[in-house]
Amino acid sequence: MAEKRWKDLLIGCLAAALLASSVWAGGPPAVGEKIPEFTLPAPKDSSERGYLGLTFLNRSFRIPELKTEVVILQVFSMYCPYCQADAPHVNALYQLIEKNEKFKGKIKILGLGAGNSDFEVATFKKRYEVPFPLFSDRDFRIHKLLGEVRTPYFIGIRKFPDGSHRVFLSRLGMINSAEAFLTEIIKLAELK
Repeated sequence: MAEKRWKDLLIGCLAAALLASSVWAGGPPAVGEKIPEFTLPAPKDSSERGYLGLTFLNRSFRIPELKTEVVILQVFSMYCPYCQADAPHVNALYQLIEKNEKFKGKIKILGLGAGNSDFEVATFKKRYEVPFPLFSDRDFRIHKLLGEVRTPYFIGIRKFPDGSHRVFLSRLGMINSAEAFLTEIIKLAELK
């Protein structure tokens, strides 16, 4: 009888360890790692294509292909009250970057609407006057690759001249202060 309990306990512990490791393996991109590979459609809007450095020939792109040093990917949802409240701060971050000659062109912001359709993303963009490109992820395909993070979630990707890249920022929560977040980005990405 005691042997049976030990076997049951051992099987239970092994099952728990396997479950924990599979959950851990599917977590958000870790600092120092590469971002999972996924493709986004090139924006139809010519100003957004220009912002991303894409031409009319580009039908789609991967984040490491963008001609910039840093990409900030915000995972949001139209229905997330924190994303709604933080939209003015993220817009202010975009404006700070675009007005700073030293970092304009070096830092780009993209948004990914987790579970949101094109219509929902367009509604969020219009309502909150978002000036940077937003993309829909209606079926959560990319969201799953990113570890099914809660929203808002920010991932900072640093690109290097040799074509490699690494995640330098991976965090949940509102930014609240555009100035403080930009300072953090510059420091963590080691931008000069």
